[in-house]
Amino acid sequence: MSDTAQHKIGSGFGATSTADDVLRGIDLSGKLAVVTGGYSGLGLETTRALAKAGAHVVVPARRPDTARENLAGLDSVETDALDLGDLESVRAFADRFLASGRTIDLLIDSAGIMACPETRVGPGWEAQFATNHLGHFALVNRLWPAIEPGGARIVSVSSRGHHFSGMRWDDVHWRDGYDKWEAYGQAKTANVLFAGHLDRLARDRGVRAFSLHPGGIITPLQRHLPKQEMVDRGWIDEDGNVLDPEGFKTPEQGAATQVWAATSPQLAGMGGVYLEDCDIAEPAPADGERVGVKDWATDPEQAARLWELSARLTGVNAFA
Repeated sequence: MSDTAQHKIGSGFGATSTADDVLRGIDLSGKLAVVTGGYSGLGLETTRALAKAGAHVVVPARRPDTARENLAGLDSVETDALDLGDLESVRAFADRFLASGRTIDLLIDSAGIMACPETRVGPGWEAQFATNHLGHFALVNRLWPAIEPGGARIVSVSSRGHHFSGMRWDDVHWRDGYDKWEAYGQAKTANVLFAGHLDRLARDRGVRAFSLHPGGIITPLQRHLPKQEMVDRGWIDEDGNVLDPEGFKTPEQGAATQVWAATSPQLAGMGGVYLEDCDIAEPAPADGERVGVKDWATDPEQAARLWELSARLTGVNAFA
C-alpha cells in the first residue's frame, strides 16, 4: 500500500467545524472507543461526541473520581485508572482491559501535559516526553491484542507545538538546559513520529494511525502556565478573560479533528499523516510560519529510531 500524501484532500470541513459536524450521519453503535484524558478539555468533548454518535467509550483517567464527576450523565461511558507517567499503571490498565475480552475500534491518545516546570517521573525521565509519548507508546503496544482484531484507527493528538523542537537525540530527557516549551515541542514531535511508524508497522494488519494539531484552545492543559505568561502571550486579559476569539477554537471545534481522524470514511485506506482543521495538513512552509507539519516529524528514519528507543525504554514492543 502506498504512503498517503501529506496534502489536503478537500474534506469539506475546516477550522470552525465541530465534533458533531464531522460525525453527522456516522453511526458508531457497536463501536468501542478508548480516549485517554477523555474527561477534561478536548478529551471530554471528544468523549461526549463519540458517545452521542453511539459509541461505547472507555476513559482511562489519572484522576478517576474527577473523571466520573465530569462524565456523569453520559450514557455508555466507563472510567478506569491510568497514569501515563507510570508504566506499571499502564500495564495494569491494559491487563484489566484485555481481561474483559473486548475489541477496540478507535483509540484516541488525547491526554497530555504542557510546558510544566522541570519534572521527573519513573527512572528520571522528563515528564512531558514520558507522559505524552512513552506512556501512550506503552499503552498502544500493550493493548495491541485488542486493537488488531478490530482493524482499529489510532489517533495520536500532537500539536503545532511540534514546531518548537525536533527530537533531541543526544538528550531526550533534558538533563541539560531544560526548556519547558522546547521539551513540549519534542514530546509533540514524538507524537507525530509515533503515529507515522505505527502506521507503517500496522497497516498490513488493517490498523491505521494518524496524528494531528487540534487547534489553539484554552483548556485545563494550560494549568502549568503562570497567568502573567498567558497575559503576555495575548491569550487572556488581566481578569482572565480569553482574548482573540478568532484565534482560539471552542472545545467543540478543537475536538473535531481528532474525532474526524478516528471516524471519517474520507480517510479510509489512508494513514500515517498529520492532520489539522479536519483535513490532511500540508508540509510546513520554509518561512517558519507555524502551520502544517515539520519535516523532522515525518522523517521515517527518525520515526524508526524513536520506535526502537521507546521499545527499549518501556520494555514493550508488540511488533518485535
